[in-house]
Amino acid sequence: MKLRPFNPQTDTAAVRRIWKECGWATEEKYQEAMDDFLAETRSLVGEVNGEAECLVTSARGSIRHLKQDLRLAAVTGVTTSYVARKQGLAQRLTARLVAEDAADGAEVSALGIFEQGFYNKLGYGTGSYENIVCFDPAELAVPVTAGIPRRLSCEDWEEIHQARLSRQRGHGSCNIDSAVITRGEMRFTKGGFGLGYGTPLTHFIWCEPKGGAGPYSIDIIAWRNREQLLELMALIRNLGDQVSSVRMLEPACIHIQNMLRQPFRHQRLTENSKHQSSIRAYAKWQIRLCDIESCLAKTSLPGGDVRFGLTLTDPVEKYLDEDQPWRGVAGEYVITIGKESSAERGSDDSLPHMTATVNAFSRLWLGVLPASGLAIVEELEAPESLLESLDDLLRLPAPRCDWDF
Repeated sequence: MKLRPFNPQTDTAAVRRIWKECGWATEEKYQEAMDDFLAETRSLVGEVNGEAECLVTSARGSIRHLKQDLRLAAVTGVTTSYVARKQGLAQRLTARLVAEDAADGAEVSALGIFEQGFYNKLGYGTGSYENIVCFDPAELAVPVTAGIPRRLSCEDWEEIHQARLSRQRGHGSCNIDSAVITRGEMRFTKGGFGLGYGTPLTHFIWCEPKGGAGPYSIDIIAWRNREQLLELMALIRNLGDQVSSVRMLEPACIHIQNMLRQPFRHQRLTENSKHQSSIRAYAKWQIRLCDIESCLAKTSLPGGDVRFGLTLTDPVEKYLDEDQPWRGVAGEYVITIGKESSAERGSDDSLPHMTATVNAFSRLWLGVLPASGLAIVEELEAPESLLESLDDLLRLPAPRCDWDF
């Protein structure tokens, strides 16, 4: 098996076959969307018997920690053909992708998961729960009337991308730099259409319909302020004359349940229906730190300082070749977390000491769970007094990725 960069001249047919076999691009029309992703990502293939049989891709972007943006490499695809399964190829190739991204300046890596556990072996820790809400749009009770929207199509991809980049963002939110990636996402939406406001575009929804009555899936939503969000929710309400249900990712700043007239009654009435009203929570994305010193230098928290020694382990190292310039972030550190945070290589026996995997420390840094909780569910050990101090200091908003990849 050979790991190497994707070559569009020789590998295109093979990687299209991979995506077809794994169910990502079963129709010919989705090949243009795949070409968008391949044109704007770092793409590596695993070659078996002279054919590309595994493909991994990543895109440049940013992730926000409170008010500070850090350089992000978002892993946008990991796919293996039928003939190369269970060979360890996807893990080795993804590890190499992470290493190349980190060597190229990525401070954080993130990805969406198909199941928990696979990417943990590469140092990824699970992100926070995201709420998937399904509701009858006619049940929305918002105190505004929506204006007449603009009709949006895939031809508006550049304007839609700029509106996404300019949206209201919170802690943990991610951006992908390339507008072509947004075009690829839109092309993958079966029968997709958009509705929005402003010239240039300021706030919008991008939807995937399923039949006349739905359920409709709102795949992308973006706004800049309270008034624009309420107008979009009123616009969704207007679909209720025809559409019986809508599914969407709940925005980080609100509870959609607060906007519904009788959420529990409607949930009972629609039980076991394809239009069933529900709120389901999933943790479907993971992150890992690729540069401990840089990430801590860009971390600023009010409320005092906590200083401790850290022994950090990183499982990605065993999946990398010896000649890789970046081999993970394992080592001994002196960590300061506070208004001016830092990570310094070395040790200090006078400080309380933590032992953790990069998986657990990444979750701690982002505020997915408190230190005391991570000590229960992750490989993280520290004195009780240190855990309590970190619990008091790291009172971060729940991180929400707010961009599928």
